[in-house]
Amino acid sequence: MSTEAPLPIKTRFALTRIKATGVAVTLVAISAMPVAAASPAATASGSPLCASRPEILKQLSIRFKEAPVALGLDKNGSVVEVLTSDDGETWTILISQPNGPSCLVASGEGWEELKRVGAKGERGA
Repeated sequence: MSTEAPLPIKTRFALTRIKATGVAVTLVAISAMPVAAASPAATASGSPLCASRPEILKQLSIRFKEAPVALGLDKNGSVVEVLTSDDGETWTILISQPNGPSCLVASGEGWEELKRVGAKGERGA
């Protein structure tokens, strides 16, 4: 968790817009692959932001200093990943389809890790 004062709400939302626009422009520029119709991530035009996983990871690393911190396997074989910056200022959720593209599902600011407490499956703040 950062020791700096939180950004004002207006500024945080502006950063989200800037991040989404930057990622969208980058992915449109680098991706000529077909869009995965089943992906829930979408731009203002309604098209999901999809590209190859290595290219998305590269761009998120360069632009936002984000790296994978968690992942899970969906029952359909898709890999769901959470990426965050070291300071937790930004985060992204990415879904990689089996034998297909990877698509951005969500992104934002203010990621905070929660520590596990109690019995397996219980979480605490």
